[in-house]
Amino acid sequence: MNSLQVIWDVLPNILGGTLTTVSAVALALGMGLVLGIPLAVGQAYGGRAVRAAVGLYVWFFRGVPILVLLFLSYGLCLSLDFPLPPFLASCLVMGCISTAYQSQIFRGAIESLPQGQLKAARALGMTDGCGIACIILPQALRLSLPGWANEFSILLKDSAVCYVLGTQEIMSRATAAAQRTHEYLALFALAGLIYFILTLVVLKLLRALENRVHIPGYSTGGTIGMGAAG
Repeated sequence: MNSLQVIWDVLPNILGGTLTTVSAVALALGMGLVLGIPLAVGQAYGGRAVRAAVGLYVWFFRGVPILVLLFLSYGLCLSLDFPLPPFLASCLVMGCISTAYQSQIFRGAIESLPQGQLKAARALGMTDGCGIACIILPQALRLSLPGWANEFSILLKDSAVCYVLGTQEIMSRATAAAQRTHEYLALFALAGLIYFILTLVVLKLLRALENRVHIPGYSTGGTIGMGAAG
């Protein structure tokens, strides 16, 4: 009964961290979307130097743990006498990581499309840029939705690590409340339940969007695999 009373007392404070968590994940996803698309196009259609540069970026941000990147970025800003707020530092690090993963999701979707489509666009007098923007990307973005939904769930879980910088998200507030009340099991279970509900709701919305924009005749199963492995 004491645990239930503690949960009831701290629930508003922990739910307040939900807005911080959702905001950080949304900003990171947006950054990954804006930067990941040109990186994917560069890797799919660019020259050797462009592909090598994109590959190096992806290799670095997929290979270094998020905890290390958080400390590196925060420490670098402090050493340059340009301290960033913990929330902004967390968003930037997660955004850079998401950019690397989303670029591979989009690249897999682009490469799954018939290559003759771009040749047909050239035959109609389109430039490569116009053909990619008007023909290739609209299809690739639709095929990327399953992988993009998976990226959301990964980012949401990664956001729990951002409490090490002092970002006032769900995990940070649950940890502070647990240290104050010593109800670690109950409060961490509450935090896990909140993460689960957020994941379930957003994935349901993305699945509805996926069904709405589905391209008949195309299977998205291969695209998910490319995004996860690439």
